[in-house]
Amino acid sequence: MDIGFVGLGRMGLNMTIRLVRAGHRVVGWNRSADKIAEAKAHGAVGVPSLEALVDALRAPRVIWAMIPAGEPVDELLETLSPRLTRGDLVVDGGISNYKDSKRRSERMQGAGFEYVDAGVSGGIWGLEKGYCMMLGGDARAVARLEPALDTLAPPDGWRHVGGAGAGHFSKMIHNGIEYGMMQAYAEGFELLRASDYGYDLEAVAHLWNQGSVVRSWLLELAELAFGKDPNLEKIRGYVEDSGEGRWTVHEAIDRGVPAPVLALSLFRRFRSRQEDAFSDRMLAALRAEFGGHAVKEKT
Repeated sequence: MDIGFVGLGRMGLNMTIRLVRAGHRVVGWNRSADKIAEAKAHGAVGVPSLEALVDALRAPRVIWAMIPAGEPVDELLETLSPRLTRGDLVVDGGISNYKDSKRRSERMQGAGFEYVDAGVSGGIWGLEKGYCMMLGGDARAVARLEPALDTLAPPDGWRHVGGAGAGHFSKMIHNGIEYGMMQAYAEGFELLRASDYGYDLEAVAHLWNQGSVVRSWLLELAELAFGKDPNLEKIRGYVEDSGEGRWTVHEAIDRGVPAPVLALSLFRRFRSRQEDAFSDRMLAALRAEFGGHAVKEKT
């Protein structure tokens, strides 16, 4: 398959490499020249500009973007649209809000182009294991991508899940669930560590992945992390969020769907970024006031 890739970051580059290894012709462009050079070293065709990328692809073209959500996607479409020809297909494989994807799809289709929103999961392990992909958009457009999708995904690892925005909506919920699962593991292992038994956390993570009901890939990653740093002493407890957890909670509010675990796991990430949080100081102060409980004073 002939396909262009815009954005050769951690996922975009690995997806490019996986496609090239399977015999696809990939034309790649990135804002930084070193990433283009790296893609070329793996067999991709590197180009110096978006204009050159469009020119290097055979029409009808397929261009897959792996770039940050928001304005960068709109800017990309503004730059590409005058250079595309009728029937060209653009795929947004980033973490865009599904409402933006619906808007962009309508606009692109109105101009005679095809547009697919792709929720992509797999992280840095996707090169080896493959990517789980949720595709939203017109069925005919998704069908055009089948050769690439079959290469990028493991068996049964991709699916056309619905119309415009459906791919990014399902990825949004996927990431919201991920927040909750990660928080549950984090709290459970903290309890193990706080116990009197001196657990080997790496060993427990490995044990639980042998047939237990809480086994998962996340638990495999926990085992790897504990193997590198048993008490996670080299890591500061500061947890970012990509934005999809927030969108999931907003969606739950808008639709009146109770999602307390997902909401609390998001708020716990916000809490991780605070040092000496006012709310914690207030809790300590209230306990002291109503119960005379001791407080730790600043030195």
